[in-house]
Formats: sequence, C-alpha cells, structure tokens
Amino acid sequence: MRIPGPEEIRALHEKHAPTPEAFALVHTHCEIVWSVAEQLLAAPHLAHLDAGLVRAGCLLHDIGVYRLYGDDGRLDHENYIRHGLLGHEILESEGFPEPLRRFCSHHTGVGLTRHDVVSQGLPLPPGDYLAVTEEEKLVMYADKFHSKSRPSAFLSPDEYATHVRRFGEDKVTAFKALRTRFGDPDLTGPVPGTGSGGCAATSAVQA
Repeated sequence: MRIPGPEEIRALHEKHAPTPEAFALVHTHCEIVWSVAEQLLAAPHLAHLDAGLVRAGCLLHDIGVYRLYGDDGRLDHENYIRHGLLGHEILESEGFPEPLRRFCSHHTGVGLTRHDVVSQGLPLPPGDYLAVTEEEKLVMYADKFHSKSRPSAFLSPDEYATHVRRFGEDKVTAFKALRTRFGDPDLTGPVPGTGSGGCAATSAVQA
C-alpha cells in the first residue's frame, strides 16, 4: 500500500479546506497529533509499528471536519460526530485505500460501538467504529491530548480520563487500556506549530 507523505497530505487539506482559517485549525491540530504519536513511537516496545502509516493516519484523521463548515464559515457542532465518516468519504473519493480511510472513521473518542450509536441516537449508520490495529489505536490515543477548540491547549491524560467518564465506565476502562499500552506523552514542551507551550486545562470535547 502506498502511504502519502506530509506534503501530499497538506495539499489534500488545502484542497478541501473551505477557508484558510479552517485549514490552519484542522491541519495544525493534525500535525500536533502526529508530534504526540511520534514521541510515543520512540518507546522500544512500539518499534514494530509502521511509523509512516501512523504519521499519515495522524495527518489525515480530521480531514472530514472541513465538510462541516457552512457557507457562513461556521462549524456545525451538532453534527461534529460525523466528521470521521465524512473524512472516510473524502479519502474514498480521492482513491485512498480502506486502511487509510479507517483512520478517519475509527478515531472518535476511545471508539464508538453500535450500541453507542443506537442508544444515543447518533447521526451515524449503526455499526462499530472501533480502532483495531495498533496503528489505529495509537492515532486515536494521540488525538485525545489536543483540543481544536483551543488550538494552543493540550489536555493531560488525567484531564481526558475525567472528561471521558461522562460517557460511561466502559470508556474509562478503554482509555486506561490505551494509556497502559502506549504510555503518557510529555506535554510540557511547546505546542508544535503554534508558538505556545505547556499543558493547559480545558473542558473542550476532544474527538
């Protein structure tokens, strides 16, 4: 499988972003998620993972957000949970294979189950949207530590654990398993691409 590089992915973001502001918000977030994942990949027990695939997954995972911007430039927050599926559709239209498309549709929260979709009446086709491969799980996990609603803000592992508890103890357990597998990232340095630094508390939903 051919894995696109950063410049090709950046061009794809530029193609689909409705405004320069939307591009800056989404693409910067994706780069920050990759910086978190890259740090975690340095652990010896993760040396077997495909770093190129993880990088592409991080840089592509939120591309569907662009389809949620209206003509007025505002983001449709009510349907935000659809951004993963919309990203899957964008990559399919661009001819990317399923393993890359799954990074979009299978990264939300710590995974959405068919039960979640049905019981919560989510605007998604009923089904399981769960990370399966180690690369998918790492992208999903790294995504949890940065908030697009406050582009210069990291979320600490403990902050995200507190946030996800509102969705049920099963989500707490799932996040704990990811944390055990991949470890806690160091979020004390500068946030890449923003000129800001430090771990900051935020109540924003990170999906």
